[in-house]
Amino acid sequence: MTMVVGVPKETYPGERRVALIPDGVAALKKKGIEVCVETGAGTEAGFPDEVYRQKGAGLAARSEVFRSADVVLQVRALGANPEAGRADLELMYPGQTIIGFVEPLTELDSVRALAQRGVATLAMELMPRITRAQSMDALSSMANIAGYKAVLLAAEALPKMFPMMMTAAGTVAPARVFVIGAGVAGLQAIASARRLGAVVSAYDIRPAVKEQVQSLGAKFVEMELAPADAEDKGGYARAMDEEFYRRQRELMSRVLAESDVVITTAAVPGKKAPTLITGEMVAKMAPGSVVVDLAAERGGNCELTRPGETVVAHGVSILGPLNLPATVPYHASQMYSRNITTFLLHLVRDGAVRLGAEDEIVRETLVTHGGQVAHPQVRKRIGLAEAPSAQAAAAPALGPPGRT
Repeated sequence: MTMVVGVPKETYPGERRVALIPDGVAALKKKGIEVCVETGAGTEAGFPDEVYRQKGAGLAARSEVFRSADVVLQVRALGANPEAGRADLELMYPGQTIIGFVEPLTELDSVRALAQRGVATLAMELMPRITRAQSMDALSSMANIAGYKAVLLAAEALPKMFPMMMTAAGTVAPARVFVIGAGVAGLQAIASARRLGAVVSAYDIRPAVKEQVQSLGAKFVEMELAPADAEDKGGYARAMDEEFYRRQRELMSRVLAESDVVITTAAVPGKKAPTLITGEMVAKMAPGSVVVDLAAERGGNCELTRPGETVVAHGVSILGPLNLPATVPYHASQMYSRNITTFLLHLVRDGAVRLGAEDEIVRETLVTHGGQVAHPQVRKRIGLAEAPSAQAAAAPALGPPGRT
């Protein structure tokens, strides 16, 4: 039997992306994989049904997409879509493979439900940051978009212009932008703010990113408190203790007071975002200043942030945007589709999904398999004993024979 990939329409509120664009259908067809797309799945992202048909995809109702698919590709699978996603559980069948964002480190009830359903679940956000997985790194792709959009939101909210202008009415000074966190989102925010003409400075607890910040034309703010273990093995900033963050806030307060725009991007996977900006620090900023908190979905880096809202305190606007990639659905879908397609083709051998533990990419992303929670870190959070190391390695291939 030919492998079938299913692409359902996203049901998370406000989610406009689609997991696979028409060009992705063509790429899978070349590998002998059939694609079934839910009617209207790509419409909001700018990809009409007819274009999917032209590329060789079949169109069907949601129940048929799940019933016929050996592998289901989603942007927000159950976990990252904890409420509406529950309705998909009864459409899944044992042995089916689900790939998408899953929030496995926090949405533990959803993980349990997926395991009980007997599906193999692979989480895009757990993709290891290694060279051969770069083209599959959807977190980085979406962070690029978030960093770009953060700057546009700030420019819209700021009662000043970003670039310096020399006019007959006098010279307009450039806006001063301070970016906290120089990961993918932070670096893109730096680059975007520089393109708009702002004077940009940035800070990160990882001293290794200083050269990257400077290469984009921004000033790296030195605070003389970066610990030696500020970065984990995956390249992410490591969570620090409260004493570290207290000292950091003291040193950062002066920089904030001199900034027109502050963009915060500090997040630790699976944990609440650290509080970097207190209400007292906001009070010292000039009226009209703007804070864009990209960690709003994780509780926020500013203690005044309200997720999904704009708060005005002491004359400062604090923006807590949610799901920014979904506000640029065409290009976000294009990038995500390339990531997930590359990942899927990496997993498929001889017409079936192979989930061997010898592959680091599989080992790091596999959340549930064979009726069990497979990921060690997730098992630990749930309170389960460590799984046998040979479990995934001995797992059978998942492919067309399991479809009903």
